[in-house]
Amino acid sequence: MTEDLIEELEDDESQQLYEHLRIVVDKGQVPLRIDKFMFEKLQHTSRNRIQRAADAGFVHVNDRPVKSNYKVRPLDLITLMLDRPQYDNSIEPEDIPLDVVYEDAELMVVNKPAGLVVHPGCGNYHGTLVNAVAWHLKDMSAYNPNDPEVGLVHRIDKDTSGLLVVAKTPDAKTKLGVQFFNKTTHRSYNALVWGNFTENEGRIEGNIGRDPKDRLRMTVFPPDSGIGKSAVTHYRVLERFGYVTLVECILETGRTHQIRAHMKHIGHPLFSDERYGGNIILRGNRTGSYRQFVENCFKLCPRQALHARTLGFVHPKTGKQMDFTSSLPADMEQLIERWRTYIKGNEFK
Repeated sequence: MTEDLIEELEDDESQQLYEHLRIVVDKGQVPLRIDKFMFEKLQHTSRNRIQRAADAGFVHVNDRPVKSNYKVRPLDLITLMLDRPQYDNSIEPEDIPLDVVYEDAELMVVNKPAGLVVHPGCGNYHGTLVNAVAWHLKDMSAYNPNDPEVGLVHRIDKDTSGLLVVAKTPDAKTKLGVQFFNKTTHRSYNALVWGNFTENEGRIEGNIGRDPKDRLRMTVFPPDSGIGKSAVTHYRVLERFGYVTLVECILETGRTHQIRAHMKHIGHPLFSDERYGGNIILRGNRTGSYRQFVENCFKLCPRQALHARTLGFVHPKTGKQMDFTSSLPADMEQLIERWRTYIKGNEFK
């Protein structure tokens, strides 16, 4: 996986090298330092790591090692050659508890708890949702967890809870995938966000792309900027607590971190969302009993307060509309109840 390619390097030229990455430079590429070129191509690594890899002889151009100041040219063949074979990322069945909401011969709908990684990668090669699904379906001879034509149809973040659909057959995955692509599925999320809204509902439109200042975070660009992918989120206020608000979010598109990035963009980061700045007190007095109350809320729900509550799609075989609803998990339920109680006993200013 490119996310972990350059984590641990050993400078030993006598060792056999193994190809981990291959890039053919575009015909129109202008001269650019190779460390900068690779930094722009790879996610979840740093320019410093790339420089160390090049200085250790692991970055090759046209089968010869180059230093980090080498300037790439059109049609150069860049390879990353490391001193260890690629990690075997085949998916093995693992006996992990799985909350199956619905299941038939074509598909299954699962309710993912917060904290469970959906798919192996980025250092999480075991203990994921797909490992759990592989175990659940281990007696189904036609289901191969390593076959990309079956399995998860969409994903949610590790620390987001809620509903996901898994296709058991290639036909089911194809037909469900078309529905997601054509935006005919229905998905709604419940989120607790910082701040009070002046309106009861609204629409957020803005392209979602990787934040150039933090490659693990997404940010919002103007719809006509040509940067990122178009994204639209609709929201509706469910309950107000003065300093925070419980909202329902309905997705027109399904971009990485879409709700988290869109809500931060309009000044309402998700409560307890560390990556997007929601894990500090953004509304209200930052001292005294209120501060202690919020700190206790962070401990109660130490992740972004986001839950994939509903999921609707047309069954790929029967053609019937399928709609599912998942109750809020205990941490969010308790979090909301604490805010409800707090606001009743304290005048909102």
